[in-house]
Amino acid sequence: MGPTRIVRILRMAMAIAVSALLAACATTPAATPERSALARWSPSPNFNARKAQLIVLHHTSTTNAAEALRILKGRNSEGPVSAHYLVEANGQIDQLVDERARAWHAGVSSWAGMTDLNSSSIGIELDNDGVAPFTQPQIQALVNLLADITSRLGIPRDAVVGHGDIAPGRKTDPSARFPWATLARYGFGLWPDMPLIPAPPGFDSLAAMRLVGYDVSNPRAAIVAFHRHYRGMASDTLDDTDASILYSLQRKRMAPRA
Repeated sequence: MGPTRIVRILRMAMAIAVSALLAACATTPAATPERSALARWSPSPNFNARKAQLIVLHHTSTTNAAEALRILKGRNSEGPVSAHYLVEANGQIDQLVDERARAWHAGVSSWAGMTDLNSSSIGIELDNDGVAPFTQPQIQALVNLLADITSRLGIPRDAVVGHGDIAPGRKTDPSARFPWATLARYGFGLWPDMPLIPAPPGFDSLAAMRLVGYDVSNPRAAIVAFHRHYRGMASDTLDDTDASILYSLQRKRMAPRA
């Protein structure tokens, strides 16, 4: 092969490489910030990327994981729904939506003053019909997934709640059979210290529920949601045990983070 042909081949290869690089730059979203054409771009280094601040747990209300995947990936009569993850009964974990994207799992909901929770949370569906107990492989897989997500995204380990907590009166998942105490033993979710300490005289349980994160604009619905999470029952009346639980949760919520 002569020198002239070698030079021609090298020039052609360089041209292809440059074209590919230019094409990649043209299609990379990060290359051009999304901004108004009316403003002058004068960037500041003082910002963080928007990210999830909460993890919301659901149960699928389906009889098996295949049915749940069909619903979470399809167009349904009541509108499309999705979640970032599905944890199957056998412990298999399926990821359906990029963590940076907005999955449609929370609906109309609120927690600790946040309202657009689809934009600020990670949704995890658990393969469960709402009646059966959750399986040990499933809970262990969930614990592993929570450890991974919270460490990578910097979400506080106590910022794990149920769909019923963020949508009291509208949603009940995960069911009263979900083992929140087991999750707490692994360090996830907000859970009272044991043994419980009686709340002081005049303690305001509803105010404590609001501090924990519940929307108490409908007190009865909020109390039912609280009972499902912390006592595995559906009563709408607060008692002294609730006050002791909320007293512990309030103290934890008010304690400075490490």
